[in-house]
Amino acid sequence: MAVKCEVCGKIPQYGHNVSHSKRRTPRRWLPNVHRQLVMIEGEAKRVSICTRCLRTLSRLPR
Repeated sequence: MAVKCEVCGKIPQYGHNVSHSKRRTPRRWLPNVHRQLVMIEGEAKRVSICTRCLRTLSRLPR
């Protein structure tokens, strides 16, 4: 399973860890993605969704 939000398209980002001596080593920031059952157009679907989108969906009026 790829680490990607199916709602907003958020994917891993790349950068460096920087130590006190300024030595750089590669690292990744992964989105907080969960497999969740979500109502989409009146039917329940299991999607990979980041917690930010899940929080936004829960705030929408029903």
